[in-house]
Amino acid sequence: MQTVVLAAGEGTRMRPLTASRPKPMVPVADRPLVAHTIDAAVDAGASHLVLVVGYEADAVRSYFGDHYRGVPVTFAVQTEQRGTADAVRVAAAELDDGPFVVLNGDALYDTPSLTRLYESGPAVGSYRVDNPSSYGVLVTDGDGSDGGGIRVTGVIEKPAEPPSNLINTGAYHFPSEAQAWLDVGESERGELELTDVLERTCDAFDVRAIPFERWLDVGRPWELLAANEWKLDELSPRVDGTVADDAVLEGPVVVEAGARVRSGVVIEGPALIREHATVGPNAYVRGATVVGEEAKVGHAVEVKNSILMEGATVGHLSYVGDSVLGRDVNFGAGTKVANLRHDGADVKLTVKGERVATGRRKLGVVVGDGVKTGINASLNAGVVLSEGSHVAPGEVVTRDR
Repeated sequence: MQTVVLAAGEGTRMRPLTASRPKPMVPVADRPLVAHTIDAAVDAGASHLVLVVGYEADAVRSYFGDHYRGVPVTFAVQTEQRGTADAVRVAAAELDDGPFVVLNGDALYDTPSLTRLYESGPAVGSYRVDNPSSYGVLVTDGDGSDGGGIRVTGVIEKPAEPPSNLINTGAYHFPSEAQAWLDVGESERGELELTDVLERTCDAFDVRAIPFERWLDVGRPWELLAANEWKLDELSPRVDGTVADDAVLEGPVVVEAGARVRSGVVIEGPALIREHATVGPNAYVRGATVVGEEAKVGHAVEVKNSILMEGATVGHLSYVGDSVLGRDVNFGAGTKVANLRHDGADVKLTVKGERVATGRRKLGVVVGDGVKTGINASLNAGVVLSEGSHVAPGEVVTRDR
């Protein structure tokens, strides 16, 4: 099945982590986010991949090349981000006649559910959530008792009064005819929306909602933590690097080639220690944690449920919890991250200039590439540090920088 993967967006809601890289290339466990999407697509039956690229397109091109896992890859460039229908219209020049699947490159899909989407007729992936008013909600006819899935008649974007809790996952199986329906008008948001193509498909075909057992839209920094929690749970323990005799590895822990786990370290998985990373001595790593390539966790440091990207360093006697650290971040010795509000409420984080409830009781900091903290710095829960910013020794940071 020919498959279009949308990977052109800037990822402004994921800033500062996307200040110098496209959101689909943000790392999740051992590979970029979009690679998890594409791996699921290949496993489900993708025979030709068309990747729509735009912002920082070369990063996507260089990772996937012209073949990925034996499947041909072509690229279509969306020079202006005008919406999802426009992205697929750009990709249509690379498609043959016949049905096609469209997937969001910044979402995780479980492979069995995605396989059912590929093997169906015209369809849309669906998922049930507690807060459907934040999503596109599917309008349906019937209960799916005929065994073919619930019939979809339309979609309503972010309704104040949702007709159901069944939402659109951004995964579509379109008939060949839909290639001629991609020239749509602007929506109220000023974008060319693929949901308009879905509406027309519903008018002409019997479109079914394929229930997804698991799905995650990875649009904001704390959802990146959730994505890592998902994918690290799939790890099989493996040690290809060097582990000291008195280090303790518990649960699913992967130590990649060239990585070094030094004396006195305790790692409670799921955890991934990437190539040429160093942990310890006497460090404690727990929860769903990734220590990225060439990253360093120093003496007596505790890291819990966090992501340290390539080249990040956490100096000795520091604590990092439920946080995301960008490339080449350097936390000075004694830097402490708070990850819990004293009132027990959900931690809020700034997204596109607005403080947003994350739904997470525990959340530390989000730190852009190249940030440096001085010794004994303290960072409050929900603080965002922009790319390249500095924190003075002993400083207590309670607001974004």
